[in-house]
Amino acid sequence: MQTVKIPVSIDPSRAATSGLSYKGIIPGPQLKRLRELCAGDCSDVTVSLECGVDLQGIVYLKGKAVTELTLICQRCMTQYNTEVTVEFCFSPCKTEAEIDELPDAYDPIECNEIGEVRLHQLIEDELIVATPTIPKHENVVECSMGSQDVSVGEIEAAQEERPNPFAVLQKLKSK
Repeated sequence: MQTVKIPVSIDPSRAATSGLSYKGIIPGPQLKRLRELCAGDCSDVTVSLECGVDLQGIVYLKGKAVTELTLICQRCMTQYNTEVTVEFCFSPCKTEAEIDELPDAYDPIECNEIGEVRLHQLIEDELIVATPTIPKHENVVECSMGSQDVSVGEIEAAQEERPNPFAVLQKLKSK
């Protein structure tokens, strides 16, 4: 199996019956939505994909995608690189009943009007979901803020003597 560019879209049923496997890349500049999350350009995505039919006759697309993203640490506001890896196992479904009957091992995907799945979009979606919500250095030593406590403001002392807003009700209750 040689390293090639991953096709933009495939027919999962046809690919599964043929037992196709892909090992290749998706160029980073083609993934516009993922690039918008990054502080710089994202690197090419290395993808391995296997198409097949399991023992129950379910068509599946199983694979793994790995890329390196440049993000901004939310602690120290500097750029850092992190590797994002996703593993996926999809099965095309046409109706809600098929989705309900699908085993938990598979995630449902929809095919377009000609029965194809847009692989680049599918892999990009998975990478976006796997991107850290609040990016920060994993190793505190690498972060320029380190383990310093961050304070946003001063904490005011609690007021001891506040009038009870329900004191009027207490008087009415006793009457």
